[in-house]
Amino acid sequence: MWSVQSVTSRPAGVATVMPPLRRRHVLAPPLVIVLLALGTATLAVISVGLGPVPIDPLTVLLVVSRHSLGLPAEASWTQATDAIVWITRLPRILMALAVGSALAMTGAALQAIVRNGLADPYVLGVSSGASTGAAFAITVLAGAGGALTLPLSAFAGAVISILLVLAIGGKAAGARPFRLILAGMAVGYALSSATSFLIFASDSPEASRSVMFWLLGSLANVHWPMAQLCLAVAALAALALFAAAGRLDALAAGDDTAFALGVHPGRTRLALMLGVSLIVGVMVAGAGSIGFVGLIVPHMARALVGTRHRLVLPASALLGASFLLLADIAARMLFPPTEMAIGVVTGIVGAPLMLLLLRHSGRQAL
Repeated sequence: MWSVQSVTSRPAGVATVMPPLRRRHVLAPPLVIVLLALGTATLAVISVGLGPVPIDPLTVLLVVSRHSLGLPAEASWTQATDAIVWITRLPRILMALAVGSALAMTGAALQAIVRNGLADPYVLGVSSGASTGAAFAITVLAGAGGALTLPLSAFAGAVISILLVLAIGGKAAGARPFRLILAGMAVGYALSSATSFLIFASDSPEASRSVMFWLLGSLANVHWPMAQLCLAVAALAALALFAAAGRLDALAAGDDTAFALGVHPGRTRLALMLGVSLIVGVMVAGAGSIGFVGLIVPHMARALVGTRHRLVLPASALLGASFLLLADIAARMLFPPTEMAIGVVTGIVGAPLMLLLLRHSGRQAL
């Protein structure tokens, strides 16, 4: 009996399901990941300094070091600069890092689970379910139950949606994963209609505007507690999915291969999809529904590092974080002082980028 991890030494089996874009082996995958990490960290520091009041990167680093490391109170910058960096911009940037990395990792995991490169939290209805849960909390519960009502409702909606997808997909979904895609699309459309109904039925204009936030996605009103929660969930998600990388490789290679490697496809698929629901539910609760990150970023990661999920997952996390940071910069800077919804930016950029990826990867990539 082979071990689960042995599948990582046979990337060809995975490649037959979701072949990467044609790439030239210019850099070793570990070096690519190191460079992506450095680039993401640099972009994050620069992003904090961008805005109506520009702040140089050195000052950003000094302000962050002072607060996080407890450095002496003497500072060469003003209290206003300190507040802009630490209170206004840093939580937003950290939220972008958390949400971008989490959505990209869950997209890569879902594509392996259902063996289809079109899978992402949107296509499988997870984002729609989380949005419906958030809309229910805003329009019906109206904040009753405290600050945890919104994230818990979003998570409950995500779990309900994925359970519906699994129920509709049926047992044949293991042998024909495309049934899960079809079931996810049907559930997603139904839940989107439910969200629209909640908006229509609400007699509070403020509640309706708040629901629209979840439909478009935004990082404008992020505060430290939600940013810290999403960061913690993204970190745990990275650890959990990385630990399951061998199982993801096995599922991507097909159920027969998974059985041969000692992986039970049904139980593993259910556990992973429920875990993905938790991750997406928390992220939607914090930033709303942001599309295309979980769909296109995993394909970009495979083009850079290959198909092994021990490499795809960290590459996806870093690329997703950078992608959302760039989208947030565009949302803030394109039409000042008006701020665009970040979901609009990811849609404008993501749609043509996905067409470009399809053109270069060919039909068999999906």
